Amino acid sequence: MSEPIWKKSASVAVPEAVMRFLAGQDVVLDRELLPFDIRASRAHARGLARIGLLSDEQAGAIGRELDALSEAFAAGEFVLDDRFEDGHSAIEAWLTARLGETGKRIHAGRSRNDQVAVALRLYLLDRLDRLRDIALAIAEVALARAEREADVALPGHTHLQQAMPSSLGLWWAGHAEAFVDDADLAVRIREHLNASPLGTASGFGVNLALDRDGVAEELDFDRLVVNPQNAQAQRGKAELRALDALSAATGDLRRLAWDLSLFASQEFGFVTVPAAFCTGSSIMPNKHNPDAVELLRALHATVVGARAELESVLSLPSGYQRDLQDTKPPVLRAFARGLEGLALLPGLLGGLSWNVERMASAIRPAQYATDRANELVAEGLSFRDAYRRVGDELDALEARSPADSLAARVSLGGCGRLGLERIRARADALRPAAGD
Repeated sequence: MSEPIWKKSASVAVPEAVMRFLAGQDVVLDRELLPFDIRASRAHARGLARIGLLSDEQAGAIGRELDALSEAFAAGEFVLDDRFEDGHSAIEAWLTARLGETGKRIHAGRSRNDQVAVALRLYLLDRLDRLRDIALAIAEVALARAEREADVALPGHTHLQQAMPSSLGLWWAGHAEAFVDDADLAVRIREHLNASPLGTASGFGVNLALDRDGVAEELDFDRLVVNPQNAQAQRGKAELRALDALSAATGDLRRLAWDLSLFASQEFGFVTVPAAFCTGSSIMPNKHNPDAVELLRALHATVVGARAELESVLSLPSGYQRDLQDTKPPVLRAFARGLEGLALLPGLLGGLSWNVERMASAIRPAQYATDRANELVAEGLSFRDAYRRVGDELDALEARSPADSLAARVSLGGCGRLGLERIRARADALRPAAGD
């Protein structure tokens, strides 16, 4: 590892084992954050030029070298490895090696706390954009299948017991609306987090007239985190809010995966999961296991675990504490794994094959009881009297059909009036405008 940028005296030797412990996983984790750190450094340099701490030529040279670093990193020509303490020191080392004294000026008016706070904020905004896009892609597949399979009968269940006749249209629309809700939450939380902490330094501000507003605008932030103490307190808290959005989506994914796990079992036999998402058994030749569905079902645990780690770390007083370094691993892990799994869902859902005959034959006459009770209510009977009468006359429901039951369910959102256009309109409103 190169000499740390905070070392003040050549006479003080920091043991290698201590340095490794202090650095932790930073140099590996910062590979995710380095592009955002570079972007913020470029804006910071231009801000320094606007207040006279860098000349325009120096700021231009720093910008060109940061572009070169970004390109080298993307191409794999520059590797963030254990030569460096973290991504921040790597940026400064690159600039100093190429620009000498000019490169050393990049850290004026900022702290590594600044760098990680703004890089994490930019990272979270980017990942929330991805979450929104993936959730809308899932909803789109579900809506398209709801339209095509609106009238396909599916036994409805409560308490894992047969309840009323339902439809694939209603099932698909329910999951579609859930993921539209998740996209909406990602957008709202993104708006909440869209504030720049850059320029608050170590939590006390600096005696330089930094152009915080101009730098924030250049980085596409809507506003500032104004108070330096609050900027430090946002570490971990901002990540928790972003995980709220991810957790909502993986929670809905878990429920959907549970449905598919049950429906794909031989006992139900309602659906066949695409072979590309299944594996076999190493000992049982007959097995065809929907492993991808089961691992998607487990994905929520990664997010819940990340939240637990963050909550545990954040039992801290005001001001920066080195404990905050340990907020990075769980949030980066959760978003990497969570978005990877969610991105598989459109392909999985698009390839499902339903056993229409099996689903229709699973609907028993007793499932029409609520339909009949509501018919009696429409004829003037009180619901409680209708409820009791139908309960005593279940055998009279034998002649009913799933198709008639679904068509008659005309309350908005019900099987006969799915309201897909309303769900789609919400989804369309959440998509970014062209060019955004």
